[in-house]
Amino acid sequence: MTDHVKISVDGGVMEIAWNRPDKKNALSNDMYAAATAALLEASVEPSIRVVLLTGEGDAFTSGNDLADFAAVAMGKGEAKAHAFIEAIAQFRKPIVAAVPGLAVGVGTTMLLHCDLVFVAETAKLTTPFVNLALTPEAASSILLPLRIGHQRAFAMFAVGEALTGVQAAQYGLANAALPAGEVLGAARRAAAEIAKRPPGAVLATKQLMRDGLHIMGRIHEESAIFGERLKSAEAMEAFTAFREKRAPDFSKG
Repeated sequence: MTDHVKISVDGGVMEIAWNRPDKKNALSNDMYAAATAALLEASVEPSIRVVLLTGEGDAFTSGNDLADFAAVAMGKGEAKAHAFIEAIAQFRKPIVAAVPGLAVGVGTTMLLHCDLVFVAETAKLTTPFVNLALTPEAASSILLPLRIGHQRAFAMFAVGEALTGVQAAQYGLANAALPAGEVLGAARRAAAEIAKRPPGAVLATKQLMRDGLHIMGRIHEESAIFGERLKSAEAMEAFTAFREKRAPDFSKG
């Protein structure tokens, strides 16, 4: 396990908090592994009825730790992100998210698998996959356009446009946009209310609302393309430019 993920259980709610505030909660392989294990535990423990995801500090998560990603691209490691994505996509119990600020890449796409989402008004949500010569993941290539429309989703994916917390609520990506200091409290109250409901009815309702086979099929399709892109010359240029703190040069196509 890792100190960079805080896990607690109270009143039928498991709280999973990204705890790397000095790095804007960038997600390392160890963090993914810890969160995946927590979700698997919550899925089989009857006393846990709801999971709440949040981040310590002023960010939800700045996305994947690019050092881990670059290592995988060079064949020096194994990405643990995919196991987490599959776990959250297949999780049968309700998931509530509290987004206190920045949500980059998977920080935004994982919200598509949450059942209630509360964001800070000042939050900034981005999915800049193309900027890194990569492609969408977590079934976001179908779920995000369904939620906010094709044009807005394409602008987020391909251009790197951001949504504010207020816009996320307006477009249906979040239930409410609140002052940053009120986000976690609102999410905890909502999770506690869900935990009081008849669990069988809650699970059946969530299952009816999600086309699990279609979602998992798209996740596998995206994963194959993402893996190819991660090892591409374009991705290597993007990661090298990031490390060297310069603009990437994709002019050679």
